[in-house]
Amino acid sequence: MCLVIPAYHVTGMIGPSGCGKSTLLRVMNRTYSMYPGQHAIGTAQMNGQDILGPRVNLKYLRSLVGIVFQETTVFPMSIHENVAFGTPLHEQLSRAELALRVEEALVRVALWAEVKDRLQSPASGLSGGQQRLCIARALSTRPEVLLMNEPTSALGPQSMSKVEDLIDDLKRTVTIDDLKRTVTIVLVTHHLQQAARCADRVAFFYLGEMIESGSAEQMFTAPRLPSTQNYITGRSG
Repeated sequence: MCLVIPAYHVTGMIGPSGCGKSTLLRVMNRTYSMYPGQHAIGTAQMNGQDILGPRVNLKYLRSLVGIVFQETTVFPMSIHENVAFGTPLHEQLSRAELALRVEEALVRVALWAEVKDRLQSPASGLSGGQQRLCIARALSTRPEVLLMNEPTSALGPQSMSKVEDLIDDLKRTVTIDDLKRTVTIVLVTHHLQQAARCADRVAFFYLGEMIESGSAEQMFTAPRLPSTQNYITGRSG
């Protein structure tokens, strides 16, 4: 079965632990290849190109496909350095251009007003916004796709709500450098309510396979397969 991820939408991936959701995310930006002995078979296409092909520029691919991990990872450096960390790996920017890129990313995650006067302060002192800071770091390379692996699993209700609002905002078109930009989001979550709130489309995985996919409304109100219905209603998990 083929999983289609529509551009500029949020695609939610649900299913029990160990069903392959996070593994599939690692395929989408080839991070699996960083681990010895791991390989992928089959086809994964982006913009008509098979990203699993041997000629793919991994550095370029990972600038186009950013990822936010389950655990909040704030580097022991300043807020500015955290957000700017990955950008010089992909682009040669002047100091002024990099500063603008950091500002752009922080604006998009609704942190700029809070931190603009303390960009050189340690990021570890940022209370309640560390996961949004990690999202800003992923956005600093201006990716076309943002992979989010359980981004709110360690957050309280208030911080979770802010990240969910951010997910909704990120798929909307913004104008940057006179160009309209938006981002396609793939969201792995164990929170079915979060998938229902945030996702436009939802795919259900079980035992390493995608069982069913469809619009969020269809998947949560009228799933076609009994296994999907059992998971969504809590009869299996």
